[in-house]
Amino acid sequence: MTRSPTLAHGRGYLAIPGPSVMPDAVLQAMHRAAPNIYAGELVEMMPGLTADLKRVARTQHQVAIYIANGHGAWEAALANVIAPSETVLVPASGRFAHGWAEMARGIGAEAELIDFGKSAPWDMDRIAQALRADTGHRFKAVLAVHTDTSSSVRNDIPALRALLDELDHPALLMADCIASLGCERFEMDAWGVDVTVTGSQKGLMVPPGVSFVFFNDKAAAKRAAMPRVSHYWDWAPRAHPDDFYQYFGGTAPTHHLYGLRAALDMIHTEGVENIWARHQQLAEAIWAACEVWGETGDLCLNVADRSYRSHAVTALRLESRKGTALREWTDAHLGLTLGIGLGMAAPDDPNRDAYFRLGHMGHLNGHMVLGLLGGVEAGLTALDIPHGKGALEAAAAVIAR
Repeated sequence: MTRSPTLAHGRGYLAIPGPSVMPDAVLQAMHRAAPNIYAGELVEMMPGLTADLKRVARTQHQVAIYIANGHGAWEAALANVIAPSETVLVPASGRFAHGWAEMARGIGAEAELIDFGKSAPWDMDRIAQALRADTGHRFKAVLAVHTDTSSSVRNDIPALRALLDELDHPALLMADCIASLGCERFEMDAWGVDVTVTGSQKGLMVPPGVSFVFFNDKAAAKRAAMPRVSHYWDWAPRAHPDDFYQYFGGTAPTHHLYGLRAALDMIHTEGVENIWARHQQLAEAIWAACEVWGETGDLCLNVADRSYRSHAVTALRLESRKGTALREWTDAHLGLTLGIGLGMAAPDDPNRDAYFRLGHMGHLNGHMVLGLLGGVEAGLTALDIPHGKGALEAAAAVIAR
């Protein structure tokens, strides 16, 4: 049997918004025998590792580590500061804010959602209206998704902090930075964030399975006043362990820790601010290409205003509803995997096939982005999807800048 030729052989490129591309240094650090979890290098490296994690989040406060994905970090953060029957306010610009609200309801809290749709950032006037009406301070926290991975909307955390301060509202400001930490500018302490959650598999460039909750003194005081906190989710022993196992609530995620140590070394060698700048320029190259494709074609960026677009993920739509076909073509013919249009349409909605996403986070450089864009252009051409010409030249001009 003669097989059709393909260009998909060789190392594949996972251009989805997490898990992100893992550096060889991280993979090599994890490729080792099981270590002693009672003494030795693994135990000794933890104080430096937690200090370097806090450097990425730009905080002098505390961090708790969980063997969990981002959903686990959501629940851990809520369990420490929100009691059953208490209420949180959730401004939503995509699927993941809805998910965090559902998590709050799952622990017995009330979640009041302000939905701004799937393509727009927060409207601060509407949030202000809700906070002003809360004269009895029913809202104990505001759950704020910095970058929504589904919609690629990037929200203004400092503006939300300023609003809470202006209204003298005591609610905790809790930020989901799962898709943004290590990619976008984020300053936990300078921005007045009380609780920050993130995961290992995006900007931190480590496999999924470990997550982190950073919290300040205000949040710690609320934890101390809680009537009860689940023993496993309790962040107090994790942030202030007497024994090594308490960092993790049990057996350590040993190989994740070795990978994380290597990733943090890479992050701090490059410099966090340089990483923010790299992500911004690479995102702008992607936007330049997508804008050209959309000039005379049927491709649309989900977020129209550049100032609200994520620097880590770009959500796109094809009016021809060929987003799924494009993903399947690039995967089969090029070894290039694009992201699904997560949360943008219901499973039975025919528009579901219109959406796809480009992940551009973490271990990423200029030639990878140009290769990604070249692969998308090849797919658009192969599938006869109308698109503007000159997209790759526009992206190359941004890279050349």
